[in-house]
This record gives sequence, C-alpha cells and structure tokens, in this order.
Amino acid sequence: MTLLAVERIKLLSIRSPWWCLATAIVVSVALAGLIANFAEPEMLSIGLTQTTSQFGLILVMATAALSITTEYRFGTIRATFQAAPDRGAVLLAKSVVIAALTGAAGLVTAFGSWGLAVLLSPEAQLAVTEPGQWRTIAGTGLVYALAGVFALAVATLVRQPAAATTAVLMWPLALESLIPLIPRVGPAVEPWLPFYAANHFLFGELDDAAVSVNAAGVLSNGDMPFGPWGALAWFAGVAAVLLAAAVIVTKRRDA
Repeated sequence: MTLLAVERIKLLSIRSPWWCLATAIVVSVALAGLIANFAEPEMLSIGLTQTTSQFGLILVMATAALSITTEYRFGTIRATFQAAPDRGAVLLAKSVVIAALTGAAGLVTAFGSWGLAVLLSPEAQLAVTEPGQWRTIAGTGLVYALAGVFALAVATLVRQPAAATTAVLMWPLALESLIPLIPRVGPAVEPWLPFYAANHFLFGELDDAAVSVNAAGVLSNGDMPFGPWGALAWFAGVAAVLLAAAVIVTKRRDA
C-alpha cells in the first residue's frame, strides 16, 4: 500500500499528467459532440459516439509512457529503487496506479461522449438497451486501463522518452494498419494484433455499420478467433506479457 501511495503522489503531484488526461477527455468528447451535432439522427448510434475515444487513447498512452521515462531521464528512478529495492514491486505499483487513472479517464470519456450526444441529438436512438451497448461504453475504461499498462511496459523496456512515445503511438496508429497489407501473412496475423482485439471488444458484434472501420482504419467487426470478451482477455494477456518482460529487464539492468 505504501508503494501505491508513493506512485500515486509522484504521478499526480505534477501538472503534465493532469493536462494530458484532461486534453484526452476534452478532445474525445468534443469530437463526439461535433459528430452528434452534424450527423443525421437516424445515422447516429451509440457505437459512433464512441469512435472518438480512439483519439483520447493515444494521449492516455503517451501519458503512461512518460510516467516512467521521465523518471529515467531525470534520475529519480534511482532514488525510488534505493528506497524500495524490489524493482518488480515498484513497477507493479506504478502499473496499478496507471491502470486506475487511465481507466477512470476512459470511463469519463465514454460516458461524456455518449451523454453529450444525447443532449445534442435527442431524436437519435441512443438509449442503452443491450449488453453490447453497455460493453461499448463502459468497456472503454477497461481498454484505456490495459492500454496504459501496455504503454508503461513498452516505455520501461525502451526508457528513452522520445523513443518510447514514438513506439506507443506508432503501434496502434501505423503498425497495426500496415501489417494487414503484408501479402499472405498480414490477414492471418491481423486478428491477433492487440489493438485490433481491443477494438473488437468495444465494437465487435455490435451490429453497427457506422463503426465497421475504426479511427485507425482497421475493421472492428471482422472475423475473430474469439468473441469480444476473449478479445479483451487477449489484449490483457499481451499487456501482462510486456509488463512481465519489463519487470525482468528492469531487475537485470542498471537504473
């Protein structure tokens, strides 16, 4: 509990995480508001209001990455490891704090986007009546939380702020859009890409043509080897493996 409190204080005592998370929420909700304001009511859907969360996800991942790389850059991680020699416990505590913070941001983003759309377009069919619709909205918090852990793990492995930020941004924005274009191999690998799986959890089996393509241009309702909850489990597994690798590497190398 002490490590959790320390990591929470370290993260929330500086302004940059607050600004990044606030920007992620405001931008995503504002874009959802624009869509609701200009879209025809019959075309507006719950799934469509949630597609803008993809933009906030990028900023949230950048925040998670910088939470560890700035400590390496300024050397404060050394003091942390001296005070708490169990480096694995430190990283686990940091991952819990990051997951809680980013997950909360995801929930605010999702419900804020949906709520604003309801206010701006009351004629649209935006009532939440099916479990899949609840999964699309509330599940954004789970995806944000796991994406935060994913970004934290990658940044811990890379350690350099610029390189880590580039890696966590290019992975969902570019890498997962390019891999499916590889002849023969790409289509077979595509369903196993982590953010493809995350999008399938949010939008798969939603019966919503408006979100058949997500913000990165990746089909979200395509064929998957498992259902939405299996897709979330796969995404969580990838994040867990990366975090385990980060713990092992951190224990073996100098701070």
